[in-house]
Amino acid sequence: MSHSASQGGQPPTTPRGGKVAVIGAGFYGSTTAQRLAEYDIFDEVVLTDIIEGKPEGLALDMNQSRPVEGFETKVTGQTTGADGGGYEAIAGADIVVITAGLARKPGMSRMDLIEVNAKIVRNVVENVVKHAPEAVLIVVSNPLDEMTALAAKVSGFPSARVMGQAGMLDTARFSNFVAEKLGVPVGSVRTLTLGSHGDTMVPVPSACSVNGKPLAELLPAEEIEALVQRTRNGGGEIVALLKTGSAYYAPSAAAARMARAVAEDAGAVMPVCAWVDGQYGIDGVYLGVEAEIGSAGVRRVVERDLSEAELAALRAAAEAVRAKQADVASL
Repeated sequence: MSHSASQGGQPPTTPRGGKVAVIGAGFYGSTTAQRLAEYDIFDEVVLTDIIEGKPEGLALDMNQSRPVEGFETKVTGQTTGADGGGYEAIAGADIVVITAGLARKPGMSRMDLIEVNAKIVRNVVENVVKHAPEAVLIVVSNPLDEMTALAAKVSGFPSARVMGQAGMLDTARFSNFVAEKLGVPVGSVRTLTLGSHGDTMVPVPSACSVNGKPLAELLPAEEIEALVQRTRNGGGEIVALLKTGSAYYAPSAAAARMARAVAEDAGAVMPVCAWVDGQYGIDGVYLGVEAEIGSAGVRRVVERDLSEAELAALRAAAEAVRAKQADVASL
């Protein structure tokens, strides 16, 4: 643990420790690395990419922001080769965030990316296993639920150590839309989505509130449904506006927060894509649920009381995802 004093001679309030790696230095990966570095809780953040020089250049730039932002975490950039060369930079990482893969273009669904991203994720995971065999994996590549299942299969890691980022992002989008609709601070809004990232996303109205008041008392059902639909299409709406590339500010915030929850080992409860084995009467599938997160990954899936309609929707989402996860295993 390093205890170097920050500017002004004040030692940091918490000791820094551990190493986190981000695979893929596109907008999503580089922004995630920046957020992780600025937390100032890690010794080192490693950023890798297959585009020669890109991760090194971004790391140099981020390190030069340290005196301004007042953090000491070191950022290391490393180009990786098709043969796995360069992955030694992630050796011993405690957490690995996998952002590698193609982003969506306008008119594409997340599922359209499945074959090309399956090959990329498989290759990345094989290299991670070689160099960081004890790491907790956080997968963000699309289609999310399927790539998380694939990463678990390829890695052979205990399922608790492999999770996907989707629920944090979907609830953030939902909360933001509710706050804008009602003209209230985002901090007063609590929402929850479970299920898959995409068409079978399951909003949980019974868990949604504003300043502690049930959302259903503040908005008519059809307006809540419209916000849910906008949340389901949240990524697509951004892709259509950007025309090149997809969302990364909110997604990277969500992924970084999950990595922080692992690092802090405090049992934070958040919606993530996790292995469900019996909870909600659902068996053997990666699915968006609430989970308690610690240094070894998912400590436990947190089951809440769902309405019959919510539970039915979650079970339907599980079956839809299960079929696709079986397909992806063969890619």
